[in-house]
Amino acid sequence: MSRVIEVPDVLDHKGFEGLLRALNGATEGEPARLLFNAKHVRWTSPYGLIGLLAAGRVARERTGLAPSIEAPENREVRSYWERMDFWQVAPEVYDVEPQATRPHGSSDALLEITPIRSHHDVHAVVERVRERAATILLNKLHYPRPSVIQFSVLLSEVCQNIIEHAEADGWVCAQTYKYRERLGGRDVVMLAVMDVGIGFEGSLSSEHSRRHGERWSAGMALERALLHGESRHRDPGRGQGLQAIRRQVDRWEGELAIRSGDAMIASPTQEWGDLEPMSTGLEIFPGAQILVVMPARLEKD
Repeated sequence: MSRVIEVPDVLDHKGFEGLLRALNGATEGEPARLLFNAKHVRWTSPYGLIGLLAAGRVARERTGLAPSIEAPENREVRSYWERMDFWQVAPEVYDVEPQATRPHGSSDALLEITPIRSHHDVHAVVERVRERAATILLNKLHYPRPSVIQFSVLLSEVCQNIIEHAEADGWVCAQTYKYRERLGGRDVVMLAVMDVGIGFEGSLSSEHSRRHGERWSAGMALERALLHGESRHRDPGRGQGLQAIRRQVDRWEGELAIRSGDAMIASPTQEWGDLEPMSTGLEIFPGAQILVVMPARLEKD
């Protein structure tokens, strides 16, 4: 007998929290096969889409059984999942038949869902998006030409974070679309990177938890990493990658959020954003989940 997890109809960073509540409730007690019911999903962000892979992986680890998933009934959502290569990656997590890769023409995706398992994967991802990034950042977001290289560095850093700190596989994807509700229809690039590894609290614990004692938590670990550049390594200069990402996103007037354990930190927070600088007491979930939103520059007369 299966337990059903109802996937929120709007699967973005807020919907992801609802998905985790359902997952944590369904995995209490005796293990049972889980069914992720995504039939009623009517909108999905890159963060929500790879969040569905992360939740499925955790379900599999907790129950020892591969969960199943019902595809969205909404035609546009189903088409979006296909364009983002969800069904090519899903068999690694869900009990679904592998689907042959089908050409899907021009896409608004900067980067379809890509697993990150090694440094080789990171280099391949950066090379894969170089040409698309130039087109999108220069022509759609109106960024200066050096931003193409800066974006490649940012992409490499967030992916390297999985390899160096998570001790687990992860996923990355990025897409451009219009923020109709919050940015008046301006184009944005949304970059999402997730893993289900040891998380920031686990990664920094051996080096930093003792001096903080009972105050040590996932929220404090995020603060120490993002705001103070602390790392689990003692080498001088280590741990600066996230701070560099934060400064770059700030220059782009974008938004950066990192979730880990039961906490999420957002820095900087823009007037158009809907994230709190620090949220704690969230649903406990392993690993780290990173969200970057880069809005189009307002063209000046």
